[in-house]
This record gives sequence, C-alpha cells and structure tokens, in this order.
Amino acid sequence: MSYLKKKFRDIKKFPDWLFLPIVGLMYFYKLLMRRRYDDRIGVLNNPNPPGIAVTWHNRLMFFPLMFPKKLRNCTSAVISASRDGQYVADLVHWMGIESIRGSSSRKGMNAVNGAVKALEAGRYVAFTPDGPRGPRYHMSKGPIYLASRFQVPVYPVAVNYSSYWELKSWDRFQIPKPFAKVTLVIGEGIHIPSDITEEQAEYWRMVVENKLKEAAEVKES
Repeated sequence: MSYLKKKFRDIKKFPDWLFLPIVGLMYFYKLLMRRRYDDRIGVLNNPNPPGIAVTWHNRLMFFPLMFPKKLRNCTSAVISASRDGQYVADLVHWMGIESIRGSSSRKGMNAVNGAVKALEAGRYVAFTPDGPRGPRYHMSKGPIYLASRFQVPVYPVAVNYSSYWELKSWDRFQIPKPFAKVTLVIGEGIHIPSDITEEQAEYWRMVVENKLKEAAEVKES
C-alpha cells in the first residue's frame, strides 16, 4: 500500500480528460443543493473587469460553479504551484477558468507576473489570500498591493453552506451536504489608494480581511 501511495504522489499531472467526469459529478451535486445569490454589485449579470476577487481557501469547492460561464471566462485564478495545485488547475480548466500558477510560498514572482498580465488584459483575478498554508482566515497583502498599483477594486466573495462536513485540514475545508443551501455573497468593491506605504497596506489588509470574514459569516477573531 505504501508503494502504491508513493507512486500516486509521484504523479505530477494526470491526463486532462480524467477531470471531465469529476466536473460532471460536481455539476450534478450542485443540482442537489438550494442556491441563493447575494450579489451586492450586480456583477453576475453585468461583469465589469478588471478587478480582484478574494475568497477563503476552505470555501473553494463550489466557488467556480456558482458563477455564470461568461464571468468564469474572464477570470484568472491564482493557484499554488504545488502538485495538488496542478490538480486544481486542471479541474477549473474544464470550468472555463484560466490559472496563474504560484503562491507566496512557491514561485511567488510567477503569481505576481501572471496577475499583472491578467489585470492588464482586463480580466478578474481571484485569490485565496489565506492559502496555500494559512493561517486560516488571515488576509495576505499581495492583493492589496496589486489593487493599489492598478487602481482596481477588491471584491470580498464568500460561498456559505447551511450544512457541511469539515475536513481536518489546516483550513477546515468545507464540503456541503446534499440539499444544503449554498449562498454566494459578492460584496461591494473596496478601493485601495495608490502608492500606499507598508503601514497603509496593513490598514487596508485588515479592512479587506474583516469584510471577507463578514461575507463568509466567520465568527472567530
């Protein structure tokens, strides 16, 4: 068993077609849930890129599928350069989302350069600002500096489940139970001033973090 486990973990990339039935199952699973949309800026019906979206790492499972195709097609997601990140990138590819590989802990400049190109191309860029290793519900400054440089809004986005299973991972990853109510919350854009100092970046980091916690109904401090 340990040999098979090692061989599995040595696989860096599975064939693209392997993810297609997984996506199909996710679409089917989505049909079993009651969906609600709290779109406070009307972006679902009227996309207006560029912009930066932030969502917590443990709410990713149905994050792509809660958005219409036209919005997914103008979105690039920053995804870890790790092996697990490759699986996620292959999965969201079938949902119409472009991937930017890299994170704060690995190939950070790749992520920055990719995000810059996406914003310059007039796309949305999606971040999980507490990923890939946490701490959970702690906002990083990367999206703040990018929003300041390009003068684009930061949108706090949350996917909330009325009932779910919680994994014993660092982020307590959430998997909604069948027939749960799934609510997509898109908060109002937060505009970061240009040419901010490090102290100002920390202030705005806290502002966005608190707004994202509010959207995600996070009770802890």
